[in-house]
Amino acid sequence: MAGVYRPRHPERTVLYRVLFHYFDRFLTEYESRFEKQYGFLRPIIKDVVERYLDCGNPRCGFARIRCPDCHTEHLLMFSCRTRGFCPSCHAKRLEEWGEWMREALLLDVPHRQVVFTIPRMLRIFFKYNRRLLGELCRCALRSLIRYFEFVTGRELMPGVIAAIQTFGAKINFHPHLHFLVTEGGVDESGTFHRIPRIDDSGLAELFAREVVSSLVCKELLSPEWAERLLSWRHTGFNVHSRVRAKTRHEAERVGKYMIRPLLSLERLSLDERSGRVGYRYGKEARETERIDYLEFIARVTSHIPDKGQVTVRYYGLYANAHRGKVRKASPGLLPLPIVEEELRPIPSKGWAEMIRK
Repeated sequence: MAGVYRPRHPERTVLYRVLFHYFDRFLTEYESRFEKQYGFLRPIIKDVVERYLDCGNPRCGFARIRCPDCHTEHLLMFSCRTRGFCPSCHAKRLEEWGEWMREALLLDVPHRQVVFTIPRMLRIFFKYNRRLLGELCRCALRSLIRYFEFVTGRELMPGVIAAIQTFGAKINFHPHLHFLVTEGGVDESGTFHRIPRIDDSGLAELFAREVVSSLVCKELLSPEWAERLLSWRHTGFNVHSRVRAKTRHEAERVGKYMIRPLLSLERLSLDERSGRVGYRYGKEARETERIDYLEFIARVTSHIPDKGQVTVRYYGLYANAHRGKVRKASPGLLPLPIVEEELRPIPSKGWAEMIRK
């Protein structure tokens, strides 16, 4: 029957085999081996892994589906529906989200992918307190809005889809943000002002100030250390905005990349003799890191989001509240009047004042 979702057989994957055989041992040795590096074992980890191991298992429930035309019957096994962990369930959710984003959410304007990264020395705060990831997202949003305001001289509301990622190329803990941003924003009159380019270094300075100020306010960083960090030539804060999406289909592809699963099953290999898992990474996946079974489980499970943690957020023109107001005000969707914005030059004195604010 066309359109029926059949989850991939998990027993064929390296991830499933390692978790099936060694997860109980991992739980037993976690306190002695991994608690110091990864923090206390979060209850959500055990719950998610057990659900993943039962994904597609007929003993855990199934539905009998019958075609009304040919009367053929099929069994549809229940899936685990875990967030961002089960490759099969995440693949289905990814396709559904991408189609909804393209058809119902995105405006017909160019977009840019803006990636915000933080210094390695600050990652520990976000590792042991996952709620700070939401504040990191708001810091990036404030810096982006201030940047638009400074280069245009107007208060603009952009459309932003923000995805929080905690994993790096080696499945290591590397918290960073992916923003899909409209090239510009809407002013009070409803006119869209297009901003054709972004100064990455200038936006990174604003982002650094926002993050450091937030950590100082939460008493996680002293004012003296904050000033010392910001005085360094290379602070470790970075912004990258070179990826551009001209159409909705291109924006959908970028969006699906932003919320991709934490690892690629095709890059995994298993060496049962040495008890190690190989993971290919780097450009074109040419390099391989070999990890102990239990260390591999610790890395993978450390990226499971807490219960209730929002990993994809919508701001500005894409916020639910704003979209609801627009639907009530104008049931028929009208094209936005677009103005090509002439960006103001950024004098060093004015830029420094903007950062201080």
